Amino acid sequence: MTISLEKFGLREVINASGRMTILGVSKVSESVLAAQKFGGQHFFEMSELSIQTGKYLANLLHVDDVQIVASASAGIAQSVAAVIGRGSLFHTYHPYTKRITKREIILPKGHNVDYGTAVEIMVAEGGGQVVEAGYANMCTPEHIEMMITDETAAVLYIKSHHTVQKSMLTVQEAAEAAHRHQLPLIVDAAAEEDLCKYSEMGADLVIYSGAKAIEGPSAGMVIGKKELIEWVRLQSKGIGRAMKIGKDNILGFTQAVEDYLAHGPEAGSAMLERLTPFVAALNEIDHLKAQAVQDSAGRAIYRASVRVSGVKSAKEVIRQLKEKSPAIYTREYQANNGIIEFDIRSLDQEEMDKIVRRLKEIMEED
Repeated sequence: MTISLEKFGLREVINASGRMTILGVSKVSESVLAAQKFGGQHFFEMSELSIQTGKYLANLLHVDDVQIVASASAGIAQSVAAVIGRGSLFHTYHPYTKRITKREIILPKGHNVDYGTAVEIMVAEGGGQVVEAGYANMCTPEHIEMMITDETAAVLYIKSHHTVQKSMLTVQEAAEAAHRHQLPLIVDAAAEEDLCKYSEMGADLVIYSGAKAIEGPSAGMVIGKKELIEWVRLQSKGIGRAMKIGKDNILGFTQAVEDYLAHGPEAGSAMLERLTPFVAALNEIDHLKAQAVQDSAGRAIYRASVRVSGVKSAKEVIRQLKEKSPAIYTREYQANNGIIEFDIRSLDQEEMDKIVRRLKEIMEED
């Protein structure tokens, strides 16, 4: 059977927005595809596959244990359920029971964001109740601690470019505040590139997306303390059943992590080197002013930031970039300020050339 865009009536897509779920996140390597093929063509004792791949990854990451899950969002829901149920089989089968009242999950207010869905929806999926700490533009360890009650199950920290960055406590400070009250800290680090530092900072459970920085298939992983990971794994008998991951993606993801640890992400210096001619070409187009900028969350990711002037607004340019084939998707977070960002991590030179040509056409049209 031949697979093609035409077969399904789909347009070609150029992804200049980054590792975004709405575009399929990332591309996988040949070694990951080979691992997926092996998984797809064999049978396994699935509970054992879960345990053994987790053990293998834990050894690579120097943590107690790892549980592979369907996605980072599934990781949030199952981690919340885990710290509420604390290994109770009754809870697994009755996750929303009123017999368990310790359900409050403390979250900095500036971390209660929409990343494609709301953080609080995933917390609720796991049976938790979000309690916001601090303010939209500030949260300190003291703000976290003043919200702790006898009903608190855990503290949740979202490490993401979507969240408020200024005046926020660090992961280490959140861990220290949680541990002073014998509470676990869950860190959602879905798109983060460092797979070790948040555990080293004291987080008890850390959640990563499989398809973002790691460039694996649709998957995620929760890493952390042995007992807590066992509680997460237990959720496969409960809410995790609706979020189960297939054998092919378990093995593909495991290979992706191994490859990622061996080779790492594209270096910031290499990204800047590829960006330089792209930015120069964009600056030759009337009414566009481009520059290289670093990721707002401080990651070693550099993008082309393009200010649009003249008759057309940034929002109109974004609309026109999407309307033809190839449909060109950009980062739209600053469109209201007249700025479009281009993330080149998933772009090759031919795609960057297509973007420049299409922008020139758009800006020259009456």
